[in-house]
Parts: sequence; structure tokens; C-alpha cells
Amino acid sequence: MYFEQIKSVINGKTYVSKLIRESFRENGKVKHRTICNLSKMPDHLVRLVKDGLKGNCGSFELNDLKNGKTYEYGASAAFMALAEDIGLQKNICSTKSEWCNNIMAMIIGRILYQGSKLSLVNQYMDTSLWELAGHDYGVRPDVEKHCYRPMDELLKRKTRIERKLAKNHLTDGCVILYDITNIWFEGEYEHSQKVVFGKGKGGKVGYKQIALGLLTNKEGCPVGVEIFKGNISDQKTVLDQVKKLSIKYGIKQAIFTGDRGMLTAKRVEEISETDFKVITALTHHEMKTLLEKEDIQKDLFDEKHITEVIDSDDGTRYALCKNEQEMRKERNTRESMIERVKLQLQKKAAVTKRRDPKKVAASVGRIFERYKIEKFFNWDVDDTGGFSWSLKREKVDTESELDGCYVIKTTAELDVISKDEFVLGYRNLQKVEQGFKNMKTVMLELRPVYHKNDDRIEAHIFIVMLAYYLQWHATERLKPLFESDGVGGDRRWTVETVVERLKSIRKVDNLINGIVVKSNISEPDEEQTEILNLLNVKLV
Repeated sequence: MYFEQIKSVINGKTYVSKLIRESFRENGKVKHRTICNLSKMPDHLVRLVKDGLKGNCGSFELNDLKNGKTYEYGASAAFMALAEDIGLQKNICSTKSEWCNNIMAMIIGRILYQGSKLSLVNQYMDTSLWELAGHDYGVRPDVEKHCYRPMDELLKRKTRIERKLAKNHLTDGCVILYDITNIWFEGEYEHSQKVVFGKGKGGKVGYKQIALGLLTNKEGCPVGVEIFKGNISDQKTVLDQVKKLSIKYGIKQAIFTGDRGMLTAKRVEEISETDFKVITALTHHEMKTLLEKEDIQKDLFDEKHITEVIDSDDGTRYALCKNEQEMRKERNTRESMIERVKLQLQKKAAVTKRRDPKKVAASVGRIFERYKIEKFFNWDVDDTGGFSWSLKREKVDTESELDGCYVIKTTAELDVISKDEFVLGYRNLQKVEQGFKNMKTVMLELRPVYHKNDDRIEAHIFIVMLAYYLQWHATERLKPLFESDGVGGDRRWTVETVVERLKSIRKVDNLINGIVVKSNISEPDEEQTEILNLLNVKLV
């Protein structure tokens, strides 16, 4: 008996038959017949049969053992296990399904391999991510079938998924954080109703954009995301979010927290008509009005000891706070702007020739329009265009008395939330800002957005939010690692570093004579083991 491998081409496709055959004589002629067909047997077992037919007992030389293909395994497997441990996959779909597995690949892929859906699909040879999502390794997923169609299915379930997340992380009476940011777009978006020109933030002017609102619990864990038309005012989104929390999420009572530009007096009044309370801060003008109305002394503002004042009319509670660092920053900024304006005014006042008074006044007006500090100056233009000015030093000194001071207010009663709790609630808005930072730039790279219609854009943003949800839980579990880290130049650990360390755990094929006899996972080192233990996941 002997082993024979036969290749045949039928209709352009190559078929391989692995056969055990024997030779025999019939009527003086040598003939061959097939004893059995091994075509469906795994390669490493076929090799053992071949060696057995040759008289070898399965032994091999160490030099015969080679490493075959190797690809990333640790990060994909760890985040897949973490997603299952926190119930994310179950929240997306209660039953195992192909579309949900593909969504999980895109969520985890957002953390590991930022970029377009097409670029994620093209990672199929270098990562086990798609293999863990149910695809055969080495077979390229189809971007339309395995990315875009699952995105459409995800969007249909968005409200249901957010309701489940809210149930896990929000309760009646809890503090809810909300903020809004803009995402700018490049290119043509003629099929989108929400990508429009609007007032840009962060210095981005002249681009189309959308507005993105993020809801989190008081720890900053995201539970919902909403996209709005790019030219919408922040405050106009507030009431819709309160209704969303009440009607869609089933939260009947809560303390809604937003910044002073969003929760204006009118918005607070609208929310007060519901069972929701608010936490926000006063504008500079509102703070001055409060000080005058309640006869509050400015020395009550203290960084270490927060003073609480209750409005004598409606019972609104106010916390008087101060930040020494902000005080120095505001003072330096004001003095810097005053010096810049003084230099420009001095140049205009030094001109002695006759000028058009209206043109001189207009040019001075443009200076103050740019720097917004006209209240600190007296100035005059006479009939000949002569210009004179003076600095209101007393006004500057009075203004500086409130540098670093801010007032946080809440409509919630004392038996609902304490002074320290509602102050902390407002300060925790920075956690939403941190969420935006992660989603937009640091790791998840929400933009550039390659989708051109509103549904796909919304589905893409929802995937990024769910990726941040997964990353948030990972960060919470890794806190001991980050807290034990060095500082400054000695600092090492970030989420990005953790991901790269996990990526170096590889899946490796072991070969003997070119045949895969076993696939191994590289052994985690001490650091990788610590990370996996903190994440409370095991690689299988």
C-alpha cells in the first residue's frame, strides 16, 4: 500500500484527493486500486498515516518542527471575553446570531484597529478578530454583508439596547450627565439631512457638521447617544433628552446635569415641569445678580470650604465654589488681553493728523469686538478724529475679585442630594468631556466618517459609543494598574499601551513538513497576565 495525492482541475477549480492505494497484478498487468479516501481527514493525521505506511512510528526530528503563520489573538480575545462578561453582547441581542457577532467585531475593531469598515475587513489575515466572530480564518469577510447590513440591524435595535444599558446603570433619582459636541465632516453629504453648516466649536470653522449628545451616569459610563442637525443650539436638545430618559428609558425621576450654556433659565423652567431636577452652574451675570439679591459676601467663596446658599424666593440651592488655578488663569488672560488692546489704542491715539471720526470709531469698535473687554476702557473720538482713552482700573480690580469663583445650583431638595454630592455631580461633567475625547480623537477615532446617509452615520456613531462603553469598563477594571504607574517621564501605562501589550499575544501554527499539526497561543508574560487578571478574563 502507498499514499497518493491527486490534483484535478474541473471548471477552473482545483480539487485535491488524498488516497491510500495498492498495486496488484491481473493477467500479467500491474493495476492500482483505491483502498480508502483520506481527503476529509485533517492534514496532521494524514501525515501520520503517510509516515506509518513508510514504516515510521510518528517520530520526527526537532529540526522538522517549524512555525507557520502567526497573527494577533490576545487583544481580540480579551475584549471579546470582557464584552461577554459585562453583558454587552447580550444587551445587543439576547440570542447568538451572525449579525450580532459581526457587530461585536466592529465594536472591538474600533478599539484595536481604527479606520473604515473596509480597512477592518482587510485585517482578516493579521488578526483573530473575525475568526472569533465566527468567520473562517483566511477567508475575507464581505464588507456589505458582514458590516453594512449588521449596522442597519443594529440601528433598528438602538432604542432597545440603550434601554437595557440605562436599566443597568441608571436608577430613579440618580444623577445623569449630559453634554453635546460637534463632529465636523469633509466631502459631499447630499443624502444627509443632519450634516449641515453650523457654529463650529474648537476652532473648526467652515465645515459641515452634526451635533452629538452623550448621556452617561454619574461615573461617566455611557448609556445613550443621539445625533442632531449640525446647526442646532445645545439648549434646544435638552428637553428631548429628558423625554427620552422618561419615556424610552423608563426613568421617572432623576437629576439632569448640564453646563450653564445648555441649562438656561428657560430650559430649567421647562424641566421643572417634569419630575426631573437639575444641576448646572450660573453664568457670570447670574452670579452677580445672586450676590446682590442675597447680599452674599465675596469672601464666602473658598476653595476648601463650600458655602451653600438657598434662594429666599424659590428654594433653589447654590454652592459657592472657588478654584485657585482658574483664578490665576482668568487673571492672566484678562491682563494679557488688556495689554494687547492698550498697545493698539496707543497707536491710534498717537496719530495727530485729521481723520474721519466715524472711521476712527469703527476701527476702535472692531478692536473691542475682537477682545470683548470694552467695559474696562473709557474712550472718545472728537470732531477732528482725535482719539483718547483711559483704563478703568477700579473696574478691572472689581472684576478680578470674582476670578476663579463659580456657583453651582440645583433644584433638588436637601433630602435628595447633599451639597457635596451636587457639586461633585457638576464637576463630573468632565467625564462626559473625557468620553468625547476618547470617541473623537484619542483611541476610537470617530472621524473621518465614510458613510454618506444619516442612518449609516448614526449606526457608525452608535458603534463608536458602544466601543467606548467597552473601553470604559476596561479602564475601570485596570485602575489598579494605572494608579500604581509612575508620573511624568516615568509614566508608562495607558489604554493604548495595554492594547498593544495584549496584541503581542499571538496565535501560531506549528508545522512539520509543511503540515499544520497544532495551533498554539503564545504564553502571556508577567505583565500580560496581570492585565488579563485585572480584566477578569481568560484566553481560551
